[in-house]
Amino acid sequence: MGPVRVNAGAMDEDDFFSSRPQDPLSLLVKQDLGPLSVDELHARISALRGEMERVERHIANVTAHRSAADALFKK
Repeated sequence: MGPVRVNAGAMDEDDFFSSRPQDPLSLLVKQDLGPLSVDELHARISALRGEMERVERHIANVTAHRSAADALFKK
């Protein structure tokens, strides 16, 4: 696993998806929602919210780790 990079600026969705066409996230956002039932759509929303929370926790951990490392090396 490579180094974790935190991007301070906002990334345009089109830039992200065009640079990673086979990425699972790219494929997910292109998926046709038409065949899915309302229950399946609600389940999808629930799963995506859970994933968003997981990503936000990871970002917080990475940011805290980076801040701690910066503070250590500034002494």
